[in-house]
Amino acid sequence: MKLRHKAKTLNKKTYYNISTDRYYQSPTFFKKFLSCEAEAFAELQLNYKPDSDSTPLIVGNYLHSYFESSKAHQAFIDQHKSDIVTRSGTLRAPYQQAETMIDTLSSDKMFKKLYKGRKEVIVRGKINDIDWKGKIDCLNLERGYFIDLKTTRDINKKYWNNDEHSWESFVAAYNYQLQMYVYQQLIYQQYGVMCVPYIVAVTKEKVPAKAIISISDERLQEAEYQIDGVQEHIEDVRNGIVKPTRCEHCDYCKSTAILNDIVDMDDLIE
Repeated sequence: MKLRHKAKTLNKKTYYNISTDRYYQSPTFFKKFLSCEAEAFAELQLNYKPDSDSTPLIVGNYLHSYFESSKAHQAFIDQHKSDIVTRSGTLRAPYQQAETMIDTLSSDKMFKKLYKGRKEVIVRGKINDIDWKGKIDCLNLERGYFIDLKTTRDINKKYWNNDEHSWESFVAAYNYQLQMYVYQQLIYQQYGVMCVPYIVAVTKEKVPAKAIISISDERLQEAEYQIDGVQEHIEDVRNGIVKPTRCEHCDYCKSTAILNDIVDMDDLIE
């Protein structure tokens, strides 16, 4: 079962459609497959839809649209008015917090100086002959950099990496370096400019913290090696050639699990 038939048109309306996700690989779905192949494959086949709170996503897009343009921001509010505004006409609590985050960034001189360029730029290209897509929050080709806006709970929070047996930052924990590597490559293929990636992070705290974060060449190379190492296998899974592996821990695996053995009490803890 081949997911790819013909190239899908990529624009603002189609970028998040499942049909383009089936044709193009993306950092979002690549990381989904790294997390659980079975869940990601079921989602692509429309056999499963993650049951998650949409509020954080809408809040994030609320912030993104503000820095895209006033027109885009108003259009986003109009589209999600019932989620954002109460019947009395006031902003719901999460969006009041988003306004605080927006104020934190928009009042910062360095951010205003840096966050200049084209906004929400869609890029496409190939990595190892596989079609990829990306969407750049802010692209400045003239100065040779791009920026991705991230909201997070705590910029300095530590996350434990079981594989490496060490603590790591939220950037590494969410594998944002992979996203930055992919975007860098797609921008270069489309425009011929090797841009430096930056993450602008702002927290969801009562008093938001902020930071401009660089991604080292070493981290970008790690992302390249990770893609090179597993992309062929992921493509085989995506195309139904190889059966997807279940993680047995995610919501999809738990919801589709079938009891077929008995577990010893001493084997419950991994």
